[in-house]
Amino acid sequence: MANVDNNDMDMLEEGQDVEEVTAKEEKVYVASYWQLMWWRFRKHKMAIISVVILVLFYFVAVFSEFVAPYDPEQYFVQYKLAPPTRIHFIDTEGQLCWPFVYQITQEKDPETYRNIYIEDTETPYPIQLFVRGSEYQMWGLWTMDLHLFGLSVPQAEQGIFLMGADRLGRDVFSRTAYGARISLSIGLIGVLLSLTVGIVLGGISGYYGGIPDTIIQRVIEFIRTIPSIPLWMALSAALPNDWPIVKTYFAITVILSLIGWTYMARVVRGRFLAMREEDFVMSARLVGSSEMRIILRHMLPSFLSYIIASLTLSIPSMILAETGLSYIGLGLRAPAISWGVLLREAQNVRSLALAPWVLIPAAAVIIAVLAFNFVGDGLRDAADPYAR
Repeated sequence: MANVDNNDMDMLEEGQDVEEVTAKEEKVYVASYWQLMWWRFRKHKMAIISVVILVLFYFVAVFSEFVAPYDPEQYFVQYKLAPPTRIHFIDTEGQLCWPFVYQITQEKDPETYRNIYIEDTETPYPIQLFVRGSEYQMWGLWTMDLHLFGLSVPQAEQGIFLMGADRLGRDVFSRTAYGARISLSIGLIGVLLSLTVGIVLGGISGYYGGIPDTIIQRVIEFIRTIPSIPLWMALSAALPNDWPIVKTYFAITVILSLIGWTYMARVVRGRFLAMREEDFVMSARLVGSSEMRIILRHMLPSFLSYIIASLTLSIPSMILAETGLSYIGLGLRAPAISWGVLLREAQNVRSLALAPWVLIPAAAVIIAVLAFNFVGDGLRDAADPYAR
């Protein structure tokens, strides 16, 4: 009887395994395309981590006034070229406690006459969350003075500089947080503009063919034969120096978009050429669907996932283009704050030698570009969920 019972138990377990496998297969069979895409995307661990990083970056960009402890143009004369503030978790008695900083005192190096900053371990200042500080205009709509973190003591007595201070005594972390708004948004806006132009012109070229196709393809070939960097430099240098920041920002975005649409137009044209004779397109024509409905309702969604992946991979190039143009003085200019404008500080050899932390905005650029590339790589793999 024991053998029979054991055999029955084995058969029951095998039956349960078969039922579980069958249930999983049925779930896959009835799943939508977007569900399959999500299931495959979440297997890409680096892409998921990169999504979290980008969410944090855009949170800082959107709420930069709240995240930054100080105004980006606020000067701390007593903290010129101050190194990053050390955050401590263990006090002088060796006990674990809430994060705090020590009071910083300034002295002169007797040999180099440089300012050196020494911690006074007798005076700790705990780091507090949601503290009141300098006033700011949140999105230019209302006045607030609440900051994500800071110290409860007056700023003249002690400051906190997570990324150090520049040669004018401005907080590098606050300026980097403010710069994220322009550098990250210019990538999104620029890619959306180039994507729109590329889809429209590429769709016309691939769907209609003939003379429109010939004209559009010759324009694309002409633009792609011009070296990108000299063209960016020439168009950016043509902008008047007396333009306001907002106008210059949108002009740079349009310039980057006018150059970046050609690749997407080629991709869309090739897809439309391959699909315009497919059975589902012919069926839509036979039932009387308009050409606009055929394009927007039937053809474009069939490779929408590829467009999303291409969009994600194109944003880093826009960010790098803005950073490069601003770094060499042909993009945004002070008092505008972007990562490229901040990196111009690194052109000052004295500041770079005495304060290498002025290069920290470059780390933000590298992390953002890598994160977008990983997300784009994951989306590109997930765009074809049926591939093995």
